[in-house]
Amino acid sequence: MSQAKTLRSDDLKIVMAHVATRRHAVRDRAIVLASFLSGMRAHELASLKLGDVIGDGERIRDEIMLDASQTKGRHARRVFVNGKLKKELGSYIKSVCAGWQPYEPLFRSQKRRGFNANTMCQLFLSIYAACGIKGASSHSGRRTFITNLASKSVSVRVLAALAGHASIATTQKYIDVNDAQLRNAVELA
Repeated sequence: MSQAKTLRSDDLKIVMAHVATRRHAVRDRAIVLASFLSGMRAHELASLKLGDVIGDGERIRDEIMLDASQTKGRHARRVFVNGKLKKELGSYIKSVCAGWQPYEPLFRSQKRRGFNANTMCQLFLSIYAACGIKGASSHSGRRTFITNLASKSVSVRVLAALAGHASIATTQKYIDVNDAQLRNAVELA
């Protein structure tokens, strides 16, 4: 099985333009950007509860603590939330989650239930298919997140910690190389 496609910034703009036209545009925008800005897996996004994301005073947390049941490897891990993602999650919560309890799913399907890993993957696939982006999957945001940070010279050890990988060899498989990176590299010589 081939790896999920790493999206370029132009691809992401197409995705975001399409998401803006969808019935659940605010929710879908938050889901897609959470994937691209945090590197969380579809299963992790589906498992999030409102209380995982907001803390005291209804503020977006700096870190999301995923317990072992929420992760692929069954090891608890921290997901760091940058300023862009804080803003996005804050807008989503303010416009969609009013009156929800901390134990309720952060992202709900159109049936008003939380997503499961499969339905979250299907959401991503339907968005990418509608945009005509071949080879993209729910893992594309994660691969793009890791690749973008690698292209900014973030060390592979840091990338592994952010991705929740036990081995840097696993993380290295996520890093996509493109022509711009190759051109920039030879200019260093």
